[in-house]
Amino acid sequence: METLVTVLLFAPIVGAIIAGLFGRKIGDVPSMAVTTGLLLLSCALSWTVFVQWTWGGLEPFTHTLLRFIHVGDFQSNWAIRIDGLSAVMLIVVTTVSALVHVYSWGYMADDPHKPRFFAYLSLFTFAMLALVTAADFMQLFLGWEGVGLASYLLIGFWFQKDTANAAAIKAFVVNRVGDFGFALGIMTVFWAFGTIEFAEIFPQVAANADRTWEFAGQNWRLMDLACALLFVGAMGKSAQFFLHTWLPDAMEGPTPVSALIHAATMVTAGVYMVCLLSPMFEYAPVAKNIVTVVGAVTALFAATVGMTQNDIKRVIAYSTCSQLGYMFFAAGVGAYQAAMFHLFTHAFFKALLFLGAGSVIHGMHHEQDMRRYGALAKALPITYAVMTIGTIAITGIGIPPVFGLEPLGFAGFYSKESILHAAFAAGHDNGLAYFAFVIGVLVAGLTSFYSWRVAFFTFNGHARWGHDDHGHVEAHHADDHASAAQIETHDEPLAHAAHAHDDHGHGHDHKPHESPWIMLVPLLVLSVGAIFAGGFFEGWFIGHHQAEFWRGAIFTGPDNHVMEHHEAPAWSVLAPIIAALLGLGVAAYMYLFREGLGARLAAHGGPAYTFFYNKWFFDELYQATFVRGAKLLGDLFWKGGDQKIIDGLGPDGVSAVSYEVGRRAGKLQSGYVYHYAFVMLLGVAGILSYALWAWGR
Repeated sequence: METLVTVLLFAPIVGAIIAGLFGRKIGDVPSMAVTTGLLLLSCALSWTVFVQWTWGGLEPFTHTLLRFIHVGDFQSNWAIRIDGLSAVMLIVVTTVSALVHVYSWGYMADDPHKPRFFAYLSLFTFAMLALVTAADFMQLFLGWEGVGLASYLLIGFWFQKDTANAAAIKAFVVNRVGDFGFALGIMTVFWAFGTIEFAEIFPQVAANADRTWEFAGQNWRLMDLACALLFVGAMGKSAQFFLHTWLPDAMEGPTPVSALIHAATMVTAGVYMVCLLSPMFEYAPVAKNIVTVVGAVTALFAATVGMTQNDIKRVIAYSTCSQLGYMFFAAGVGAYQAAMFHLFTHAFFKALLFLGAGSVIHGMHHEQDMRRYGALAKALPITYAVMTIGTIAITGIGIPPVFGLEPLGFAGFYSKESILHAAFAAGHDNGLAYFAFVIGVLVAGLTSFYSWRVAFFTFNGHARWGHDDHGHVEAHHADDHASAAQIETHDEPLAHAAHAHDDHGHGHDHKPHESPWIMLVPLLVLSVGAIFAGGFFEGWFIGHHQAEFWRGAIFTGPDNHVMEHHEAPAWSVLAPIIAALLGLGVAAYMYLFREGLGARLAAHGGPAYTFFYNKWFFDELYQATFVRGAKLLGDLFWKGGDQKIIDGLGPDGVSAVSYEVGRRAGKLQSGYVYHYAFVMLLGVAGILSYALWAWGR
């Protein structure tokens, strides 16, 4: 098994090296073949590990590969840790990555830089695998930074576009803010325990639960301080409130990148980290409350913004942000198993939605604005079917387990219900859990609304993809035409859709077409997961077999009973289902039965719509404070400190004085002999005067 997991880990980086360094020599097809083949190998081995863990009796183990950093008391080895958490993450990462590799054969067919793209994908996968198999904080941090580097490269893959470069830099900078807190948290842990090995830290946590650290005149509980700092890193990587602004802009990268990084893998690293550190968070009640509040607020924020966006990828991006909020407040109330279950199911239906959106974009000749869609169900029947499956899965519509009924639904129904049920159960001991439950129910309705809005706006109604002389939306009805014209003046220009990426010579006046099978097969595979992953694995992740499945990988304290089977009131179980059905009904009314109503409401604007459409004005706020503030501070130190003080009194000042002295001394060099004789005479007179004065003393 040790050899198997070693091959599993390093197969992607071998493909990245071959395609990245030798891609120009060996060509596009061999580069794609070697990276995709090695990813499929890694995926097959990951499923082998998962099956052995779930049904084969595989026990947790750590396989040390080599010595890494040994400096004094700081000891770090490169090791592979296999347990329930890493087994789940291995199949999530490699399955999505392998399908994205296959999908990209069709989506990136016209791109001239395919070897570089596939090398970046494999590099990212290797970094993510290193992260989820880490046995200590050092390897976790290296994987953490590795996925940040790879995401920077992938977001800015089309580096000829200024928007892509800006988005890549934004993602990199915002993540560095979170990573600073993450690094401080690791330092705090090492200072407290003298080690960074998980296996050595976790047994010591209970004995140090009440330990405090005096700083700035205050006593801080060690566990709360360390976990809060580590969670700051999770906020950045998982795009949580305050550090979320990079995620929507990251849609500037190719759509397969969006599916791989921002749907199923990198953004879930923060959730995985919190669940991995459950032995620490269970003794950090303040940090857990912070996680709960931030997760709930993020879910609400992203859902409200997602309702107003028109770029299909941005809507799904905000959906990702919102679903991550669910996972975090689940972990915050102590339902780590439910958080991991939603992470698992979310990987299938969110990757399905992103790749489905890519299929729509491909079929619409790289148009991303939903206001140019409509009536695509007949032109893209398979894409329509799989995206409908993904929409049902994410909205969580199903038959709840009340009145003696057996629960039945797609994947997202089971995991979302488990989170809300756990939050309600935790509310008996923690009022913030009730707050998270209420927010979760509300967000369930908003999620249903904007998800079905995407489906109806894209595949139903009348066609708005006609191409007229002015490039505006073609409306088949007078009222729709008026509302479309109004929304163009109110919203961002429709021309923004050109930012999607190169249209490879296609015009927007072509008819929509279904994607090739190389793109559709991954969608069909993900559809199976979106339908069955929840019901099939519910018993293992959160049901009667959860203790057998996790086998100590997730720790719950003696007072944590949220994942036990509680009898909940019927209304608390029905509430999210009713909210989701209401969201579906409102979306159907606005975009099916009263088509054009949504556009008219958007054109009318109003403070709420403006607030949500402008993403709560976070970008403007950060621009006015952090960006401009940093620029002003930089100008102060540059122009005032560096130029005027350091350079002015230093090299520039010395050179200026030397120049002035030389310029004045140069005036004495007249070139006339009698001038020089006069100066010599004055010198002799001065010397004689001094000699006489000295002799007279």
